[in-house]
Parts: sequence; C-alpha cells; structure tokens
Amino acid sequence: MDWILVYEILYTLVLIFVCLRIISETHTTSKTLSYLLAAVFVPFFGMIFYFLFGLSYRKKKIYSKKLTENDVLAKKIRDDIYKHSKQTFNENDASLQDNRELAYMLLKDTTSPLTSGNSVKLLKNGETKFPEVLQALREAKNHIHIEYYIYEDDKIGREIGEILIQKATEGVDVRFIYDDFGSSSVRRKLVPRLISNKVKAFPFYKIYFILLANRINFRNHRKIIVIDGQTAFVGGINVSDRYINSSENVKQLFWRDTHLRIDGPGVQYLQYLFLCDWNFCSEEKLQPENRYFPRSGSIPVKDNKIVQIAASGPDSDTPAILYSILQAINLAKKEILISTPYFIPGEILVESLVIASLSGISVKLLVPGKSDSILVNSAAKSYYKYLIQKGVEIYQYRKGFLHAKTLVADRKIAIVGTANMDGRSFDFNFEVNAIVYDEETANELADIFFEDLKDAEKIDLAVWINRPRYIRLMEKTARLVSPLL
Repeated sequence: MDWILVYEILYTLVLIFVCLRIISETHTTSKTLSYLLAAVFVPFFGMIFYFLFGLSYRKKKIYSKKLTENDVLAKKIRDDIYKHSKQTFNENDASLQDNRELAYMLLKDTTSPLTSGNSVKLLKNGETKFPEVLQALREAKNHIHIEYYIYEDDKIGREIGEILIQKATEGVDVRFIYDDFGSSSVRRKLVPRLISNKVKAFPFYKIYFILLANRINFRNHRKIIVIDGQTAFVGGINVSDRYINSSENVKQLFWRDTHLRIDGPGVQYLQYLFLCDWNFCSEEKLQPENRYFPRSGSIPVKDNKIVQIAASGPDSDTPAILYSILQAINLAKKEILISTPYFIPGEILVESLVIASLSGISVKLLVPGKSDSILVNSAAKSYYKYLIQKGVEIYQYRKGFLHAKTLVADRKIAIVGTANMDGRSFDFNFEVNAIVYDEETANELADIFFEDLKDAEKIDLAVWINRPRYIRLMEKTARLVSPLL
C-alpha cells in the first residue's frame, strides 16, 4: 500500500472540510480569505491556527448570557427595562433625541436600559482614577464586584487588594474576576492571599498551560467595578502602576487613558454583566436580588445624566459595540472625535468615517505615535492614506502611549470604554462601553481630546505618501494579516 498516497488523500479531504467550514462559519470576507490562505498555503499549521483562533464563538458561544432560568421573572425584568427606558425617552433631552436611533438599537438588541438620574465623572489617567476607586471601595457597605483584564501584583494592585481583604473581613461580599491571561501575575501570591481572607476570586476562561497561551485567545477585556449596586467604574485603565504617571519616576512612559465613574441606575447593566461573568467562571450561581439591583428611588439622585451601556463578546448575538459606534458616526452632523490605541477598523468602519468626512462632518482620529505592538501599529498605518485623502484628520500622540478608547459625536454624546477600534474587540473579546447622552460630559471629553492634540502631530498627506517604499510595503503586508490579529 502506498502510504504517501493515502496520506495525501486524507490530508486533501481534511483540507476541503476545513475550507468549507471556514467559508460557512466566518462572517467577513477579509477573514474568510485570510484563513483560507493560511489553511492552503501553510500546511497543517494553518488549519491548527484556524481551529485555535478562527472559530466563530459568537455562534458557538462560550457561555450563555442568562442570569435567571425563571422565564416569568426574566420577562418581568425585560418589561420593566422597556417601561423605564420609554419614560427616559419621553423626557425629551436634546442629546438623547438627536441620538434616539442609537439608544433604541441597544435597547432592542441587548436589552440595555436607558437610565436617567445618574451622576457621571470623567477620570483622566490613573493618578485621577485610583484615588476615586480607593475611596469608593473603603465606603462599600454591602458588596464589591470587580473584574479586570489586567490586574498586576504591584503597588496599586496590592493596595486595592488590602482594601478588598479589609472589607471582606468586615462582612462585605467581595467578588473578584481576573482574566487568566492578562492578570497572570496575580496567580501565585495575590489571589491565594485574597481567597484566604474571605475574598471570592475566580479566573475568567482559565488557562491551564500559560506558556502555550496566546494573547489573542478569547479574553475578558472588561474593566468593571460595581459597589453596592450604586457606584461603578468603567473604562480603559487597568489595575497597574504603569497607568499612574508619577513625577517621582521621570523614566516611566507617560500613559494617557480615560475612565468613567457612574453613580445611579446606569450601574445596573454593569452589575448584570458582572453577575453573568461571575456565574460563568465561579462555583456560585447568583440571582438578580434586590441588593444587587436597588430600586431607582432608593439611590440618591445627584444629577440627571442619561447613561446606557454597550456590551458585546462571544456571548452576544451581534457585535453590539461595533453597531453602536457605527450608529454614533452615522447620526453625527458636525463633528466626530475618536481616540483609540489600536486601529484596525475593517472596511465597514473605514467607509463610515469616509462617508461622514465627505458629508462635511469634521472627523478627527487620535492614535499612538508609538505602540506596544509593532505589527498592529503597522497594520493601522496602512489605513491612514485613504482616510486622509477623504478628509479625515489623523493625529499621532507623542507625549507617551495613548490607551484611551473614547468617542465624542457633536458634543452631545460621549463614549468611554474598553473596546479598541479593531476586530479583536468587536468580535472576539468581552468588552464594554458606556454611552453618556449629555452635552456637559460630551463637551468635557471633547476638551480633553483637544488638549491631547497639543501633544500630538497631525499627519501631513504629502509627507506620509513620500515615506520610504519599504515601510509602506511592510504596512500593507501587515494589513494582509490584520483580520487575524
């Protein structure tokens, strides 16, 4: 028997099967072509790569985002959400009414409530965020829920950890979710110490062979803190000393990031996300009790800002965060301001920005001058020429590393969250953005954006085009594999 021939036949049959699976289950043309090329032209390893990173987890679903098995209770919760959201719609806030389609889309797609009566505070950089977080944690009375992509066993990580231990010993329920890849440094010492002191801690999507893990696995990229169901923090700042710009350490890279504090009913969807994530990764199955979701009347109203949460990931039916960004761009009439550390937008987002620009809308994009990923940054640069030619202004941040993920549209809505402008955030990671329908907040975030432009350099089209040919070729090559990044 000719075993080589048998092998070739079997390999061909397997290859055909994989290619058919790629075609049937990959929902974008660019990714389909990329995975097909990898499978065909990189024997054996191309197919392994697809099965490791290319399977559609939105179809397979890592877990089902369902907080209660009681259908009657679930229906009541949905009905209440629609009722209260309709009341908020009827308040006729100008910023909300101009973006009514965006709010309605998220409500219909993800049942994310539209909430009024919120107090919102923008937090610029870690040195502003962490004092607020530490104080809020110290004031916790019932529960603390915290989940982070990156939580490091360093000075700020240990300081927060000590507060969590203190509150747990006082009788406060403290639950901690850490991504098992992004927060690998807490595995050996910090997590065991937390657990031994009454803090409940679990990894998200546990990695058993860390050396074989890849950063592009389906990770929980969210940064959420919920305290007593009334106060929450969400945004781009992880728990790490690198996010704190200290005058004492002049050699430290300046880290530019944005976070958000929310007090009020807008916290409740963040609570819902945490409980879903908790029930997936822990040994505990929490239910939607009143102490986790206090009635609106029981929460002191300090302001009346309207907040809605956009969340998506492998557990969702649609890329809700991408849809929300596209809708915000589509509804803008004057100005769009975007900050993002990683910009691999895909065709639909690129064309949306181009359409906005050609329609006379001022579109400004702030990106890092230097990135922590050479390949990702090169792929991002391959989009700049086309966007600039169509009128989009692109600025490269020079003061340090830009990590903020923000969008301001017409100074009427402000979006702050964890999602980057790339396919990884839109499709494969668990992400969350907060949308604030409020002119005061939007103007404040816009002012911060223009302050950042003072430390940025606008890309000149003529200079950009005349860069060395080999650099432009490298960027276009990086773009070819960008659907896989």
